[in-house]
Amino acid sequence: MEPHPTKKLNELAATAICGNDISSSCLYVSALAITYSGQYAWLSLLIVAGVLYLFRRIYGEVVGALPLNGGAYNALLNTTSKSTASLAATLTLLSYMATAVLSASEAVHYVHSIWHELPVVLSTILLLALFMILTIQGIGESSKVAIGIFLFHLFSLVLLAAVCGTYILQNGLGVLFENYQTPVEGGITMALFFGFSAAMLGISGFESSANFVEEQENGVFPKTLRNMWIVVSIFNPLMAFLALAIVPVADVRVNQEALLSFMGGKAGGDWLSVLISVDAALVLSGAVLTSYIGVGGLLERMTLDRILPNFLLRKNRNGSAYWIIILFFLLGTSIFLLTRGELGALAGVYTISFLSVMALFGLGNILLKVRRAKLPRPEKARPGAIFLAIVAVGVALAGNAIMNPAYLGVFLEYFIPASIVVGVMLNRTKLLWAVLKVIKYLFEPVERFVKNANRGIIRLIVEINAQEFVFFTNHDDVATLNRVMLYIRKNEHTRKLKIVTVLEKGETIPARLASDIEVLDRQYPSIDIEFITMEGIFGPQLIKELSEQWKIPINFMFIGSPGDHFPYRIEELGGVRLII
Repeated sequence: MEPHPTKKLNELAATAICGNDISSSCLYVSALAITYSGQYAWLSLLIVAGVLYLFRRIYGEVVGALPLNGGAYNALLNTTSKSTASLAATLTLLSYMATAVLSASEAVHYVHSIWHELPVVLSTILLLALFMILTIQGIGESSKVAIGIFLFHLFSLVLLAAVCGTYILQNGLGVLFENYQTPVEGGITMALFFGFSAAMLGISGFESSANFVEEQENGVFPKTLRNMWIVVSIFNPLMAFLALAIVPVADVRVNQEALLSFMGGKAGGDWLSVLISVDAALVLSGAVLTSYIGVGGLLERMTLDRILPNFLLRKNRNGSAYWIIILFFLLGTSIFLLTRGELGALAGVYTISFLSVMALFGLGNILLKVRRAKLPRPEKARPGAIFLAIVAVGVALAGNAIMNPAYLGVFLEYFIPASIVVGVMLNRTKLLWAVLKVIKYLFEPVERFVKNANRGIIRLIVEINAQEFVFFTNHDDVATLNRVMLYIRKNEHTRKLKIVTVLEKGETIPARLASDIEVLDRQYPSIDIEFITMEGIFGPQLIKELSEQWKIPINFMFIGSPGDHFPYRIEELGGVRLII
């Protein structure tokens, strides 16, 4: 089907699609930062905002110079090799997969906290399926849903901040002062280190806009980066600060999974707690949509580059590559069922994959400066800023590895099989040639045997068919001779027959015998008929002489049934056969 032209996304739509993912981070990153850095959590989150500011220019330069879908994959594809770019693509795919499953599961858990009868596993799969169907309907329809979720989420955060601010004005800063008196393990430096490492997970989604840049209107992409940075820079530190001013650190750790909902309940009552829970379910669902759209742009670009099978490019009337979306749904669902909904396993995949993609994007920017220096770009990132951003991501990777050493093992369990699949697709022609060589090596002896056997069998058939036969006749008509031919064709292996007529002195051959034999020769082209006439007396002596002369055994010589006046008995003829 020919796809209809799709309308490009404006600033609000594009920001909403990727913004739902990154803005949903405040639901969990504030609690994470407080858990690891205590009262310095808001400072850790501000440092993260500073690092994200550096990445604004890094992404802006790369995508501005290469405005194609694919994100880090596209950056490395145009500056290094396909294999290196495929590494970034694999990490991005794993990041989106983990994000989709984690977000869907967390969204269902928020709803489950309100409606306890909700089946978590089935509902998670249905939520993934719902956004698969929505994405297949086209990015235009998906963006409308994303905009609604994004605006409601911003409204909920502003409302929560206002209610919490009012609560603090009414009740003072006693809780904040108490939290600041709580000693942090390892001192301020270690607290900021681990808090920053945990808080870096709060910028997941920032890379998504680069994966569907081709669907955005001109000039929209850098605005999406700016808008996401503003949201993260304001709400993530603000929510951490408000939490520290309202909730004791010990209670934060107890209510880590739903800290904002707990804050809303404490500051405004049950209605605000329920509202934040509903908002959390919606915006986490929006992060699922972000994953679908981001992975769609990435895999479509990889398919265009012939890394993935070409059938994935088939599109419906809405311009959606539906096979990519369906494949991602099946992949996410299978991973969810295999892990039995244990989100800790996917958290490791998500953490390392996402941070690695950010680091590779910084590397792509450096390579772009070195190898594609003349390529025009709307903005440039300073080398020092790029180096600092990559180091910051490296620090976050190290911090997460120290905090959660099991994450690396879980990540490798998913990364290695995914890399193998991508590697096979990338090198499929080489692998197919290798398979052909192995097959040739294994079956060459068999091939030689078959060829030799074939030649031997053909030679044997030729030898068998080369045997000549003889039929003696003198006055048989064409009907009799035809029965002779049918008998020989059915019962003997030969391609040559001598029909012999022995005439005594003064005798002549029957008038039609020669012409009848010519007819039979045309009727049976597979048998060469030779008609021979000779003078003599037909008997044992003549048969023996002809057998020796022609080297044809007597048992390959035939006659018809002799009449009453035939002077010899059959056994006297030396083995001549009667065939009619």
